[in-house]
Amino acid sequence: MVEVVTAGHVNWDVTLRVDALPNPDGEARIDSQCRSGGGSAANVAVALAGMAFDAGLVGSVGDDETGEFARRELQAAGVDCSHLLEAADSETTTKYLIVDEQGEVMVLGNEGANEAVTPADVDPEYVTAGDHLHLTSQRPDTAAKLARVATQAGVSVSFDPGRRLDERDFGEALAYSDVVFLNDREARTLLDSDLEHPSSELHGRVVVIKHGEDGAQVDTPEASFDHPGFDAEVVDTTGAGDAFAAGFLAVLLRDRGVLGANADYERALEFANACGALAAMEEGARTAPTFGEAEAFLDGQF
Repeated sequence: MVEVVTAGHVNWDVTLRVDALPNPDGEARIDSQCRSGGGSAANVAVALAGMAFDAGLVGSVGDDETGEFARRELQAAGVDCSHLLEAADSETTTKYLIVDEQGEVMVLGNEGANEAVTPADVDPEYVTAGDHLHLTSQRPDTAAKLARVATQAGVSVSFDPGRRLDERDFGEALAYSDVVFLNDREARTLLDSDLEHPSSELHGRVVVIKHGEDGAQVDTPEASFDHPGFDAEVVDTTGAGDAFAAGFLAVLLRDRGVLGANADYERALEFANACGALAAMEEGARTAPTFGEAEAFLDGQF
């Protein structure tokens, strides 16, 4: 039985480090390349497993060699893949991550099989056996089914809808979520230009807004907290947001899954910023620190 279920995209990443992001009709030099698993749901699951949580994953890969690579990598990291669907006659979604010398990322990808999980594929027993469900970008109807099943069983839900928030109707999943993660651009889709006055889907929710190198803020029904972030030698921001989300959840879930007025959201925000900073200091999407490494960083020992 797993403690935390993550649900959403499972990808295969091809990371190309370049001297600069090219302009139209321009050219850039590739300095290095690497291949590894990616996708926000998979990244958060691996990060939580590295922080000593029993993590499971609901997602999908193709029935190709790349899908087998992704599955093996997840299993080696300690993630339960019993609900990782293999989509027949499909390619595993591949993302090409172009990273410049400042660590900024441009993403190219094919459709692939990472949204093959339908509402009919959701196993309620698997979702409700854990303590928490973390959703990432996926089919809106599947996200809604997962969130509804969890909420009705008393399982807490967090949601990081990702880049396509402005293209997709995640209203039902958001309405069932206890914690919502957004970056500045995504926040402006649901909030006004001052990042205030939330839509009805976010009323009463804990909303965490990531400001990149400028830190993050968390707004709860009872209070708001800001953290300026940490100075870091940024190498690659790929996966930093997933490490941030995993760190934030790890603090709350280690405290016996406490959400609500008694949760230490201020500490969770600081810890999450530390995890994001440490992840950005290394190359690749699977660079989230262990719990001990993040604590050492905060103690000035890193």
